Amino acid sequence: VQLVESGGGLVQPGGSLRLSCAASGFTFNTYIMSWYRQAPGKEREWVASITSSGGSTGYADSVKGRFTISTDNAKNTVYLQMNSLKPEDSAVYYCKAGVSSGYWGQGTQVTVSS
Repeated sequence: VQLVESGGGLVQPGGSLRLSCAASGFTFNTYIMSWYRQAPGKEREWVASITSSGGSTGYADSVKGRFTISTDNAKNTVYLQMNSLKPEDSAVYYCKAGVSSGYWGQGTQVTVSS
């Protein structure tokens, strides 16, 4: 099983980034896929989730209306479109497959700073 995140980087406040997570080694379209983030000195927190069919999504209040999670089952990839970024969005972003234990990627750094 492998989850590989990409798309992180440095962006100015108000800017946008799109994170990608390419999955392999399991049946992608049967798993709930999620994004989490962890800022320095803080616990890892849930950001967003999407059902295997893509028909249902959920977002943390802190990102609702600014972030959009989506999947491309043909590419076994989950995305996180992040708009109107704020400095407090700076963190390492991780994708996860599954609900309880599941599988984790290695993370990608997002830094929002002027």
